[in-house]
Amino acid sequence: MRRSPGTLVATLLCALLAGLLPTARATAAARPATEDTPTAREAPTYRNPLTAGVVDTFPDPVMIRGKDGLWYAYGTQNPVFQSKGEDGERMLPILRSADLAHWEYAGEVFTPETKPAWHKGARLWAPDIRYVNGHYNLYYSVSSENTVGVATAPTPTGPWTDQGAVLPSPSGCATGNIDQAQFTDEGGQPYLYWGSYDTICVAKMNAARTRIEGAVTEVAQGRRMEGGFVVRRGGHYYLFYSDAGCCDGAFSGYQVKVGRATSPTGPFVDDEGVPLTAATSKGGVALTANGNGWIGPGHNALQTDLSGQDWLVYHAISSDDPDLKPAAGGTLKLSKRPMLMDRLDWIDGWPVVRAGAGASQGAQRAPVGSWAAGGTFNDGSLKGWHGGGGSGTDGWRVGHEQDVRGFVTPRGNPAGPAALVSDRSAPAARRAEADLRVTSATGAAGLLVRYTGPDDVVVAWLDRARNALVTDVRVDGRSRGARTTPLPADFAWDTWHNVAAEVRGTRMTVEVSADRLRDAVATQERTLPAAAARSGKVGVAARGAGAAADNVGAAALHTPVTTRIPERAPGPLLPAYSDDFDTATVPGTTTDSPWSWVRGPASGATMADGALSWPTQGGELYLGTHTASVLTRDAPPGDYTVETRLRFAPGRSNQQAGLVLYGNDDHYLKLVHAVLPVSHTDGKVTHVTEFAKEGERPTTTPPTPVAYGPMFGGPPADTLWMRLSYHADTAREETEVRAATSTDGVHWVHTGVWTLPTSKAQDRAGRAEHRGRGRALRLHAHLPPLTFRASPSPMLITFVDERRGPLRRPEKVSERGQACTCGDRRRVDHMCVLQGRPFPGPRGEAQQHRHGAVQVRLGQRIGHRADLLELWLCAPFRQH
Repeated sequence: MRRSPGTLVATLLCALLAGLLPTARATAAARPATEDTPTAREAPTYRNPLTAGVVDTFPDPVMIRGKDGLWYAYGTQNPVFQSKGEDGERMLPILRSADLAHWEYAGEVFTPETKPAWHKGARLWAPDIRYVNGHYNLYYSVSSENTVGVATAPTPTGPWTDQGAVLPSPSGCATGNIDQAQFTDEGGQPYLYWGSYDTICVAKMNAARTRIEGAVTEVAQGRRMEGGFVVRRGGHYYLFYSDAGCCDGAFSGYQVKVGRATSPTGPFVDDEGVPLTAATSKGGVALTANGNGWIGPGHNALQTDLSGQDWLVYHAISSDDPDLKPAAGGTLKLSKRPMLMDRLDWIDGWPVVRAGAGASQGAQRAPVGSWAAGGTFNDGSLKGWHGGGGSGTDGWRVGHEQDVRGFVTPRGNPAGPAALVSDRSAPAARRAEADLRVTSATGAAGLLVRYTGPDDVVVAWLDRARNALVTDVRVDGRSRGARTTPLPADFAWDTWHNVAAEVRGTRMTVEVSADRLRDAVATQERTLPAAAARSGKVGVAARGAGAAADNVGAAALHTPVTTRIPERAPGPLLPAYSDDFDTATVPGTTTDSPWSWVRGPASGATMADGALSWPTQGGELYLGTHTASVLTRDAPPGDYTVETRLRFAPGRSNQQAGLVLYGNDDHYLKLVHAVLPVSHTDGKVTHVTEFAKEGERPTTTPPTPVAYGPMFGGPPADTLWMRLSYHADTAREETEVRAATSTDGVHWVHTGVWTLPTSKAQDRAGRAEHRGRGRALRLHAHLPPLTFRASPSPMLITFVDERRGPLRRPEKVSERGQACTCGDRRRVDHMCVLQGRPFPGPRGEAQQHRHGAVQVRLGQRIGHRADLLELWLCAPFRQH
């Protein structure tokens, strides 16, 4: 089959990778996205991975706040104690935390003795946890049985009772029937999302949330798409998912993407407006590898701290330690995937991790895990509380139950509202919450969002007689009106429900949910009088019999980050590396050409209309198959970005065309528009932007000589702009390359960063690769002008002592053209070098001081010797 020619327009640009991984901070009302402020430095901190020192690995994590006021995390079956000499796996391991930052092991869902027989030896993956009508539902994937199971327990740690398979067989979805996530809509309708490789589906569930029922709807499809997780925010439903490879060590291309819809059954679209069901790769990148040592971040869940700040919970792979030793008697070869967590920002209606900075390294501001006022009553006392109107606590008592431990309930049957109020106050801008329960048909339990006295109160009631959420505001003894929001008809009044209220300015939003997982069954917004939006106490109210409360408190409301870290554009053109392709001869076919061919010129390559064109080959450049022609030229020295415009309209599976940074046939990074098959379908294909690397994988047992891993970028088009940005990371001794694509040459979708060891760095670039894997198709591509650009990026100075390793990081990062100051308490007795080698020139020297400070002007050539100290000019400092 011969297709009409397309055109590949290649423009090579030169820029520091910092141009694509910028240091500019996102802005917020009070703090930047990097949180590099004195306040942030003094606040409690945490470091990724959260599971360091607790378990070796914790894939596919999900979290819930239990009714005992503690957080619990659940992970995929893995050898979590390998470092302690344990060869076997724990089945759905459980962790516990009091503050979201520090974790301990808390058991597992099943043991070899309690595992249900119907699993037939299957490994159990990808748990999802929910609080349902007074107990916990733990959903899990039964790998070899291709289905989803569910177990229930009265507490977050068990004992667990298996309830069998959630999905029928067949499920009604053309997918791998794993990677499930439950979601409850406003009004109380429960749903289950599931699917892996390459489709995600959704169906309604029964009231017990143990089986799906009714129609199955396909909501997303993409190459290696899986791990769906849905939340609702404002008027949209957000479907988070991961694509590419989860579990291939340093070759794992996982990243988190997201689409949104106005219905839980879709249609979902990405931030480019592309439907998630379209036969194309998608944008909407919320988290991807950034080159700081974390690879393949993905399979996420979401958790909200006590300030209302959302956090993305996910796993990732350390580039320094990517693989476990073979486990289970050598039969299991797994990647090491610890649990990470980072701040999730909502910017312009879309979620993104750390305003686009990605996974963190180093100390970060910790989630808010304690209240400014309030408590859990788990100590069995009412210390820190008093009755409404300044009275004592005699009208209240502390009860005890297995799940919640301590909780409070009024004594007797108060006819009027009884109040239990915190001794301490919380700020005006606050998040207040409580777990409430009403066991009497005429009772009501309320969250005192703000209380300064019985005549000045803001309260959110769960009113059983009305079957409603009711808010009431009183200022100076006068009611400012009650507002009523219906609750679901089957609302389980006899079990616990979370009521959370956020007050920002005079705007109050109240949500009722089972478990704080951003799937409220009722939401109410109202404007408060200014006098009611001030600091005050927090507490609980009761009316009639049967009211109970637990986990009551308030914390300062989080300050949202509202601006993304901007992406840096490439700098000016470098004419010496430009090529207009306006000659009559094919590049690489004359002795003076800067281009050269691997395996000879491609058959049919021609020059026409100021462009290079050649048919797609039936060749391959993949693992051990090296038959495709490769057109290369020397890359510029240092860091650079190569850009191309590709006009390519393939129609069959395994066709592809694009760019490559080429070391040799077994060490390269490529960015292509490819056509790939869709799993579990009869011949269906999808178009993807595939960003892949090939190289050795020495960390497996035994070492893998050549491995391949893809990552998928934004949506392709018949005309597609592509960028590959190269950076030599001297500190990590690796090559880092980031990809970006655009369908209009203006708006870019940035994908993640691939790394390869420096010894395998690509020394050839700028060639376009065009092939139809396994097919002799006559697709054409054309190469018009080729140019390079320099980088305008500012630089920073760091030091490396050759005997002792890196010194501490710079104290200040300058603007371009200004001075940087770096310091260390050691004496500086030797001259410095730029980028690891001496630069003789007369353009100035470093001012060296005996107290250890070194001050230079950016861009200066300095130094002659480097016996002890090296000065590196590199990408601007990024707070990880």
